[in-house]
Amino acid sequence: MSEKITIDRASRTASTREKEERRKPWRPPSRLDTPTPPEGYGYRWIRAEVNGFMDKQNVYSSLREGYELVRLEDVPEEYQNMLPTVEDGKHAGVISVGGLLLAKIPLETAKERDLYFRQKARDQMTAVDNEMMRENAHSTMRIENPERSSRTTFGPRA
Repeated sequence: MSEKITIDRASRTASTREKEERRKPWRPPSRLDTPTPPEGYGYRWIRAEVNGFMDKQNVYSSLREGYELVRLEDVPEEYQNMLPTVEDGKHAGVISVGGLLLAKIPLETAKERDLYFRQKARDQMTAVDNEMMRENAHSTMRIENPERSSRTTFGPRA
């Protein structure tokens, strides 16, 4: 009557459905797939070459904006055999595909950059509107403040 009772000591978190990886459906591979960026960073491909000519100005302006080039040793080990790199020259060891270099930027800096350019575009539209109103000040055909809309429709209306 001395039966041995065995207890499964595996933790509950190890046996949840979230730990099971589902099969992903097939899709054509992209040449510009990247690994998951480090916490707080975002990746972007920067043009380094156009029609076989180096585009140094674009690379340097991106570096001045806060981008950092991603080297092969900066990505997780499982991706290191899959990603092509620049073989020689100034950017040797940097991940590169078809004239593009992989770069990372802090997400906070990227948001500040986006806000800057969004405000700059708003300022330009305000200047255009003001110029149009100034040119029209003495005309008999008055133009009211322009309405801007981004609504798109297709086909004839019924």
